[in-house]
Amino acid sequence: MNPQKDNIKKEKKKKNGKRLFFRILIIVVLALFIGATAYSVNARRLVRNSTPMPFGWGASVVLSGSMEPTLSVNDLVILRATGDYKVGDVVVYQSGASRVIHRIIGIDGESVVTQGDANNTADEPILMKNIKGEMVGKVPFVGAVIRFLQTPIGIILVIAGLILLINLSWKREKKEDDGELDEIKEEIRRLKALEEERLNSAAAEKADAEDISAPAEEETEETEETEE
Repeated sequence: MNPQKDNIKKEKKKKNGKRLFFRILIIVVLALFIGATAYSVNARRLVRNSTPMPFGWGASVVLSGSMEPTLSVNDLVILRATGDYKVGDVVVYQSGASRVIHRIIGIDGESVVTQGDANNTADEPILMKNIKGEMVGKVPFVGAVIRFLQTPIGIILVIAGLILLINLSWKREKKEDDGELDEIKEEIRRLKALEEERLNSAAAEKADAEDISAPAEEETEETEETEE
């Protein structure tokens, strides 16, 4: 066993494993992105649900300044459906085909009154069942990116970018494989050159040996003739 060759094989196997993991990760991200986009589009267009809440969790982007200074335009709001809302909670509810992010200022049975922190008047009462979820967190300004990714050009760019990453990974692997193949070819050429040099050296030594033995034979023949 050649330790150097074993180390090279292990290193190559490790690199191949990392590349495979990277490609699988990209494919999973791509599948999740396409699935989430399709789910969101279907929820909005088919069932008129502006804020899908899979597994009781969701997110919404602030589109106006009605909740300043608590929330600003393009903040990403993280939502959780609790079913137990109280006065002071910031909630998202559906009004027609759009969504509203306001604070609860009054509850009367199943009737809820909300108002934006920056507004002077309250909203029209809504039913408790129309509330999608309560705000449990926010990420400032990320909503601008989310909104762009929901546009046709944003979707195309994300898909094209992920496919490009996979393609670059394949090209990099091919380049390294071609480099290894070139090294093998170079090693074969080197070994052939060494073999030719060895053969030439052996032939030269043989020729020198023949040149040295020839005068000795001539001297032997001359000696025999003198004796006669």
